[in-house]
Amino acid sequence: MTFPTTMSRSTSTCHVDDTDAPVDSFNPGRLDLARRRRGLTKSQLAARSQLSSRSLLAYERGETDPPPDTVERVAATLAFPTAFFMRPDVDEPSVDGVSFRARSAMTARQRDQAISAASLATELIDWIAERFELPAPTVPAHPDVGPEAAAEQVRAEWGLGQQRVANLVHLLERHGVRLFSLAEEYAEVDAFSFWRDGIPYVFLNTMKSAERSRMDAAHELGHLVMHLWGGPDGREAETDAQTFAAAFLMPRRSVIADAPQSPSVAHIVRAKKRWNVSAMALAHRMRTLDLLTEWQARSLFIEMSKRGYRTREPNEGERETSQVLGKVFAALRHEGLSPAEVARELAIPKDELTKLIFGLVVSAAPAPGVNATGRPQSIAPRGKPSLRLVD
Repeated sequence: MTFPTTMSRSTSTCHVDDTDAPVDSFNPGRLDLARRRRGLTKSQLAARSQLSSRSLLAYERGETDPPPDTVERVAATLAFPTAFFMRPDVDEPSVDGVSFRARSAMTARQRDQAISAASLATELIDWIAERFELPAPTVPAHPDVGPEAAAEQVRAEWGLGQQRVANLVHLLERHGVRLFSLAEEYAEVDAFSFWRDGIPYVFLNTMKSAERSRMDAAHELGHLVMHLWGGPDGREAETDAQTFAAAFLMPRRSVIADAPQSPSVAHIVRAKKRWNVSAMALAHRMRTLDLLTEWQARSLFIEMSKRGYRTREPNEGERETSQVLGKVFAALRHEGLSPAEVARELAIPKDELTKLIFGLVVSAAPAPGVNATGRPQSIAPRGKPSLRLVD
């Protein structure tokens, strides 16, 4: 199914405007952000930067500005450009507003690293939004119905019916969700989402299999749809979001009509390709819909566990990538602006930019006139490129 939209340039230049200009003085909030991004405590940063803990605390509290040589030393320790610490405040998501899937299992350090990465992503998307017209958010809110009903309503509102979702990342982008990747090597930080100024954000840990990352994206859509104004939290909220995800990717009537009867593991592995989900997810969905008895489901889960399917996906599908980020960086490169130069304008390390788009962009800089699959694509004249999203 095709969902066309236009993503046009809103300015005729790729240079930073006056609102992006650095401030004249040291910004203590950015020191705190960079420190948390690196997973360091105040005492650890002080020791590594050869500072007293009292001095570092005074700098983070804004009680005094560090001298230039100290800024350079701290910046080098944190591997951030010195210009990063001279820029305006960062719009950081609140801890309570972020839907972490395994919040109780996370350490404060892991949580802070993930949220600080999200803060850098909001700066990146604001920079992009000044130059491109991005899709407007059209994610509906259904906080007062159950997860199955919510999934069915979103499918109906988005015109999906019982069709399988060919590419969930593209579909979410078409409806205004801003997607970024996480390169955090923690099982506890697999995906999270939040709303910011009426715009939904989803972060995916792309270290997981393509099918599990896709399920994570649907899970976070469930949070965005059902928990915008609060509601259940903790385990209940996670269970609801997972039920939503299964129902959204594997709609009831579709699974009842097309799932294999009395299946073996091999049957499940072949059938999962229809919905682009993991073998475990399809078996769970079939059990939920009473297409498997409890004994059949348990036997399948035991056999799949023995084969390692809880951590390794058989016949893994192709990872879904971002059209928005891919086309944006292709258009920027066409104008002579590389990802390294974008990172420089944002005063962030290039590797931080790479981590945000890693796994969601096939190539951050494909050749002009060629799309990520190698097929020709039209790029409009400088200043007015039109980027078409399809699903």
